[in-house]
Amino acid sequence: MTASTATKPVLAEIDAGVCGHLTTVRAAKTDGYKVRVAAESTCPHVRKIAADLAADGGEVDALHQIGLRQGLPTVLETAYRHCAHAACPVPAGLIKAIEVAAGLALPRDVAMRIGHEETSETAGPRSAVTGR
Repeated sequence: MTASTATKPVLAEIDAGVCGHLTTVRAAKTDGYKVRVAAESTCPHVRKIAADLAADGGEVDALHQIGLRQGLPTVLETAYRHCAHAACPVPAGLIKAIEVAAGLALPRDVAMRIGHEETSETAGPRSAVTGR
């Protein structure tokens, strides 16, 4: 990772899945490991998360967000107050964007492929998602 990559603003687009909601996250490093984060979403619950983060100036400590040993990260605390679905991928996406903006991770897409496992008598279990 180059110094210029670590300081570029980050854009993350999150498709939450079957609910159909879309969220856009913008994150930019401000000072040290401080990151200013903002989100726009079609989800009313995620809009509440974004409003809470904005009320705090929109700035978070990236080091506190990426670990669980110092207590629950602010983003997750906020998500637990507002998010209606425990499996919502948006809180993780917010943290990933913060991590990249702070220079603590490289920008890389993440994916979850979820489907039903199929079986055949001769081949045994097979994933409907990957075909293996």
